[in-house]
Amino acid sequence: MNSIPGRQLDEPTRSSAPTNRDPGFTNPERSRPPGADSRFTKPQLKSPASSDPERVDPDRLGPRTSVLAPKDPTTDTLKTADHRGGGTKPAGAPAGPSARPSGYLSALIAYGVLKLIGFAVFLQLLAASGQYRTKDPRFGGGTHVWDVVGAWDGWWYQQIATHGYHFELLPAVGQSGTHGQSPAAFLPLYPGLIRLVSTLTGLGTYGAGMLLSVIFSFVAAAGVFAVTARLRGNRVGVIAAGLWAVFPGSGFEWAVFGEPLFVALAAWTCYAVMTRHWFTAATLAFLAGLDRPAAAALIAVVGLSGLGAMVRRQKIVGPLVAVVVAPLGLLGYLLWVGDRTGDLLGYVTAEQDAWLRHFGHNIRHTVPDLLLGRSTFSHPAEDLLGLLLLLAAPCLLFLLLRLRPPLVLTLHTVLVLVLGLGTGQLFDHLSRYLLAAFPLLIPLATTLRRLKLPSLTVLLAMAAAASGWFAGFVLFELGVP
Repeated sequence: MNSIPGRQLDEPTRSSAPTNRDPGFTNPERSRPPGADSRFTKPQLKSPASSDPERVDPDRLGPRTSVLAPKDPTTDTLKTADHRGGGTKPAGAPAGPSARPSGYLSALIAYGVLKLIGFAVFLQLLAASGQYRTKDPRFGGGTHVWDVVGAWDGWWYQQIATHGYHFELLPAVGQSGTHGQSPAAFLPLYPGLIRLVSTLTGLGTYGAGMLLSVIFSFVAAAGVFAVTARLRGNRVGVIAAGLWAVFPGSGFEWAVFGEPLFVALAAWTCYAVMTRHWFTAATLAFLAGLDRPAAAALIAVVGLSGLGAMVRRQKIVGPLVAVVVAPLGLLGYLLWVGDRTGDLLGYVTAEQDAWLRHFGHNIRHTVPDLLLGRSTFSHPAEDLLGLLLLLAAPCLLFLLLRLRPPLVLTLHTVLVLVLGLGTGQLFDHLSRYLLAAFPLLIPLATTLRRLKLPSLTVLLAMAAAASGWFAGFVLFELGVP
């Protein structure tokens, strides 16, 4: 019988095709699902990152990539399964992998070591200079080198902790350009804690203030790590905590100043808003309003985030509580000062008349005069540092925006920059005010993560040693902190 040529083309040869007797042979008819045509079946490649959302490496994300799974439009929840409970995560859940406990430990160790290096260099420079022995204890003087970090604002905090508030103006002995100074500019949370710790421990106001500042500096470093690790991973978070230890204003972190407490409250408030813990965010923003007037930026961020959550109908009670409670601390203090002074705007009057702080004066006059050569620096080293920060801040903000951070961090950073640049004593205090703008460190930390550990260690150690001069000696000895 004649063979059909077309069928011969479809029959495989015995030498080229495996048979069902071969060990590696798999019958395609058994492996494919019923009703599927093997000619159109494509192999499915399973990616480890796609199979387990927790294994996504945030360090490898691009600017437009998110680690969040898509939302279910019917329930407004994330489709990512909760491995512990098998459910779904609510909308607004943590935007990224949780920071591991080992990461917190690494961040705190890195921060502590770098701060010790910088603080030791700072004290050595003070001892070599010896100028502190000839100054008034209120204005950077003292018997020992460590007394310097308890002067200036530290002196006011200790006076409030000991004697309470007295709103008569005190003459600024040895200072020019001010008619008097008032304690109304110093909010009550930090001096109240100094008094409490001093009473409980017997350390005195200076010892209690230093103890609180050191403790809260570590709490702030942990907050910087938590926020950064939520976005970019643990390694970047540890580097960000280390960078905060060598920031140009880091000399205030281990001094009798309220900045460490405020940054700790600010960092953890941002983290609470990012993770939608509204009651925590409300409490921390309320406390921040009792520590620094710059808490107005933080209060605005919490309020706007809460209103946004209510508009999106994610939750009602929590965001509403945050919107109502967050401003009560700062508002209550302003009203109390107005009642004590007999002037509803008593706090604003004290800021302008006693401390010569007029919002917007620097942008309109000081900065143009310096850039055009119509003015000179009052404290050359400190003012030059402030000018460099003024030029660097917009660049860092641009790099931060390219990473597409959560809106809460963007708003917080922008508002802190506006308040810091608008103050009446820009170049004396800019590095101090920008301590709260810690999200600016995230793009730097993201870039430095590419370095190997030995190179990164040497770089940060050198920066820590240099910070003893530019963040310590320059601010406290060559300028006005």
